[in-house]
Amino acid sequence: MKKSVFILGITIVLVGFLFFYQDELQKLYYSVLRRFTENEIVLEKNEYFRDYDFQFVQNTDDFEPNSKQDLYNIFYTVINSGMDNFTFYCPDSYSSCLDEVEVLANDQDMLSHINNYVHPFNGFNHIETQYDSLGKVNIHIEKSYSESEIDDVEREVERLSSELIVAGDTDINNIRRIHDYIIDHSVYDSNRSDYNDTTYRSDIAYGPLLQGYGICGGYTDAMELFLEELDIESYKISSEQHVWNAIYLDGEWYHLDLTWDDPVTSTGENLIEHNFFLIDTPTLLELEQTEHNFNQDIYPELKEV
Repeated sequence: MKKSVFILGITIVLVGFLFFYQDELQKLYYSVLRRFTENEIVLEKNEYFRDYDFQFVQNTDDFEPNSKQDLYNIFYTVINSGMDNFTFYCPDSYSSCLDEVEVLANDQDMLSHINNYVHPFNGFNHIETQYDSLGKVNIHIEKSYSESEIDDVEREVERLSSELIVAGDTDINNIRRIHDYIIDHSVYDSNRSDYNDTTYRSDIAYGPLLQGYGICGGYTDAMELFLEELDIESYKISSEQHVWNAIYLDGEWYHLDLTWDDPVTSTGENLIEHNFFLIDTPTLLELEQTEHNFNQDIYPELKEV
């Protein structure tokens, strides 16, 4: 009897201890678990990983953030790697980390800007960030391109590159041939932009290269893929209404906008223009400021001097 009462008493004490100190015990358990798992964080890079950095975001191998910029770099690196899921941890020393993760997770505009810096095949159609009060952050990415679309587009880019990219010719001439080909072999998908008609995959490179229809996202992705073939650094640059290419050429950054060089005409005539072909920022904003009014702090390479 005394033994049973003693065991019951110990049980009540243990239950009470666990109840009153459950948060502290959970934190201790999580701290120990995190210490082991942090050492196992491995970033796997696919063939579309870009190993160069930009002024706004840079690749990192340090996944313990200490600032908002560190968070931007981690998200960029993860998206750039091509991984579908990645987990990192906010350190206790970065007291506002989870608050800033929450802000970034809900800032689709900023995430889209970061997404502009990666290879189109690693870019996301949807990104979701989950986090808990103890500092665990998981990034889940759903890509814009399916594997079959990547295969089809890659074959087409390879086929066209053999025709359009001339060895020994200047980068400008090669870019011009690609620019003109894409515009000449596709039309602007007004049904997609005006009525959200998704008959064609005109928002990605598949549309203009394989279906003959594109909107600004499709034109821009298509050009990006050829710039990769030319080993020319580039990224997508976007305003609230539009997206186009930024290209690093001969030590300078330039704008290239195939959408605006492929005007929609009342007669249906397919025109090719070169008004937005490799121009600087002052020239761009002199030509058009509504759709091209971009945030120069997010794309500082093209900042107007």
